Amino acid sequence: MTGCKRIRASPLVLLAVFALAACAKQESARLPSASLVLNAPQGEFLAYEHDVEVALAGERIPAALKAAQASCQRKAFGDCVVLHVSQQGGDHPRGVLTVRIVPAGVEPMIASASAGGEVGDRSTHAEDLAEAVRDNTLARTRLQKEQARLLEFQQRRDLSVADMIALSQQLSQVEAKLQLAEQEAAQHQRRIQTQKLTLRFQPPGGQSGRGEIRQAVRDFFATLATGTAWTIRAVAFLIPVLVALAILFSLWRRLRRRKT
Repeated sequence: MTGCKRIRASPLVLLAVFALAACAKQESARLPSASLVLNAPQGEFLAYEHDVEVALAGERIPAALKAAQASCQRKAFGDCVVLHVSQQGGDHPRGVLTVRIVPAGVEPMIASASAGGEVGDRSTHAEDLAEAVRDNTLARTRLQKEQARLLEFQQRRDLSVADMIALSQQLSQVEAKLQLAEQEAAQHQRRIQTQKLTLRFQPPGGQSGRGEIRQAVRDFFATLATGTAWTIRAVAFLIPVLVALAILFSLWRRLRRRKT
């Protein structure tokens, strides 16, 4: 009977194995879960939109906003287009980035943008485009049939010049409508195949509150001057009223003395 041999590993080998396992675990934690990637079910026409708040230190917001914009432009997480960028500095730093990106790139981009910060409020909205797609398909089918019928008439040789001119005008109108319908269909497919993602960078609540306090202190003298100016205006407005009341009261007292 052959005995089992025990394999002894050196401490260095065991340490390397544990380190590789830990790295693999960290990498798997960084990657988005497949269940988080939202795709429109087969046969459904859903346009997803995500709104995500990212809490970052105020001084880090400009760099994070710029990095997120650059990652979209170089298509680091798949096909991506920047739709809107805005930034606010001072005591109330803010940053907003809106992109349209492929579904698989939504979670990686959120994770990259929130690195060193924290994801706050998040919402996802899906607009059902089934009715719009159906209406557009019917319109394109009708226009294509009308275009084919007009082209058949155009091939006839017994048409007068006036008929040819009218037919060409009508054909141009149909082709223009068909082009608009095809552009709308392409826009629908773009909204279904990609998703709109809005990242809102803002400082944490405590830092935002401190910024508001600093701004209030800075505005103290301006607020005091404004209040003083309004008080002076109010007094100036009331002086004629008080003079008129004093005159009326004096006349009333004289009339009352005469009667007594």
